[in-house]
Amino acid sequence: MDYRIFDKTVVLRLDKGDEIVSCIKELCEKENIKSASVSGIGGTGDFTVGVFNSEKKCYDQKTFRGDYEITSLIGNINTYNDKHYSHIHVNCAKKGGKTVGGHLIKSVISLTAEIIINIIDGRFDRYRDESLQINKIKF
Repeated sequence: MDYRIFDKTVVLRLDKGDEIVSCIKELCEKENIKSASVSGIGGTGDFTVGVFNSEKKCYDQKTFRGDYEITSLIGNINTYNDKHYSHIHVNCAKKGGKTVGGHLIKSVISLTAEIIINIIDGRFDRYRDESLQINKIKF
């Protein structure tokens, strides 16, 4: 992992073997980033995504392995009980163009990833909506 900060924009490069969610958390904690938007592209060979099951009130997760292009990574960074919280979705394409995606649980980079973090001048937190069993934005 390597990065540079330009004004309120972080350009993050992940290398083979880096894991997206943990690297973003590490960077945000080191640089004290509390609110931001995230976007990115890259290559992954091992990733897990989830789709929220509203009946079970949990994520149905699936892991994929092989050569995949991260065609879209998008989300936000904020806090939950004053601790780092990221909410990121991803779409990945395999040979032939078939895509899979969902809520990003983890993704290990196979080649490289280019992630842009736009720092938001302000702060928003999360709270637990017990009726839905999800963490919602709180202003």
